[in-house]
Amino acid sequence: MPEPTFSVPAHPAGYSHAVSLPAGRQVWTSGQIAVDAAGNVPAGWEAQTRLVFENLGHALSAVEARWSEVVKLTIFVAAEPELETIRAVRDEFVDTSRPPTSSLVRVAGLVRPDLLLEVEAVAWQP
Repeated sequence: MPEPTFSVPAHPAGYSHAVSLPAGRQVWTSGQIAVDAAGNVPAGWEAQTRLVFENLGHALSAVEARWSEVVKLTIFVAAEPELETIRAVRDEFVDTSRPPTSSLVRVAGLVRPDLLLEVEAVAWQP
């Protein structure tokens, strides 16, 4: 029987297609949204994306995880996304030399109608 052949997908923009992890500690976050401590939601893709990633960073820090340990991001958007804005802000937080895997999913809506996106992360620690 011939050996199966596999083609490697094209190099993605700012994320990895797959990550393999040895035994270690996994950290899973809940989805984080662009709501500040006072309950306010900023307007626009850049402001919301930045606040989401800041909130995600706080969630990671609460369990002693770091951005450099993030191996998977799932981004949920409730409107036509400004991908370049999302990528630019994301790249301020993640390790761009070893980008995490990533999925972007368009959803019918989020918990509040003024929210544009929600992001959850998985981190791994040796």
